[in-house]
Amino acid sequence: MVIQQPSNQIKLTNVSLVRLKKGKKRFEIACYKNKVLEWRSGIETDLDNVLQIHNVFLNVSKGQTAPKDELAKAFGKDTSMDDIILEILRKGEMQVGEKERTAQLERIHNEVISIVTSKLVDPRTKRVYTPGMIEKALDMLSSMAHQNQQQDKEKNTTSNGTNTPSTSTEQPQPPTVEGNSKTQRLPTWTGVTANKSAKSQALDAIRALIAHQPIPVARARMRLRVTCPTSVLKQAVRAPKGGSAAYKDGGDGGGDSKKGKKGRDKGTDKKEEVPATAQDGEEQKAPGTVKDKILGFIEQVESQDVVGSEWEIVGFVEPGAFKGLSDFIAGETKGQGRVEVLDMAVTHED
Repeated sequence: MVIQQPSNQIKLTNVSLVRLKKGKKRFEIACYKNKVLEWRSGIETDLDNVLQIHNVFLNVSKGQTAPKDELAKAFGKDTSMDDIILEILRKGEMQVGEKERTAQLERIHNEVISIVTSKLVDPRTKRVYTPGMIEKALDMLSSMAHQNQQQDKEKNTTSNGTNTPSTSTEQPQPPTVEGNSKTQRLPTWTGVTANKSAKSQALDAIRALIAHQPIPVARARMRLRVTCPTSVLKQAVRAPKGGSAAYKDGGDGGGDSKKGKKGRDKGTDKKEEVPATAQDGEEQKAPGTVKDKILGFIEQVESQDVVGSEWEIVGFVEPGAFKGLSDFIAGETKGQGRVEVLDMAVTHED
């Protein structure tokens, strides 16, 4: 038993611990708060500014240093103390204190509020909300989600008392909206956590605000420039992916081509409906020309012009329609057209 005397007992306070388990032993080093993250990100390069003491411990809180034979057994005989410390710094798990955890949550919370504020606007005036209004709206959603969870727990406890024990293991369900075929679960917001990135949590908050509308909100529109060759504009829109193969078969040799029948299974109704006739082809072209389809994606046209052999249009698009527009331009123009983002979120500020 090691006798703890002032000569061999080291007491450290206000430290951030980094732990690494290796060789069935757990080794710790004592670092300054916030310096470990700076060192890992490359901001801090001086090891003396990171470590409170240049030593490896078995238990920092008790001041128990790691014996040399234990270090040699775990890290190798030829490994120096600096290399051991560097390995623990790189691979070890950092213990976060209560104050650090609170500061981290506050930083993520502020970042989430900032992202949400920049992405949402009032649908009537197209103006951004203040961070305080967004924060109050998210607090309303959080309290509403906790109330729903509490009600679900009470329902489960009452149902357990009426001989329905199977519901005790069920998780609280978020509010739902009945659709045509399925009940759609509305996204909920319960608050900021330290386990997910601020950007991911901001997207969750935006979905919940749009779904529940505690205040009137809508996604800020994107401002895009679409450029397309004039030779492609008057072409008819191609068939969708699901019917593209059948559309080609129908165009080549009518609805009963022999090649189209070889790979089909007998007795399947879906396969029998695949061959496309001339009438089917007309239905596929019903949406109109490529230009009509592009204009259908754009909510508001700012300007359009023909420059040489290219047609150029600048307008506003909902963020949810951006991917569909990009895929449509890439597929219909075979790489000749392009979509440029001029502004990710168009807002009007006072």
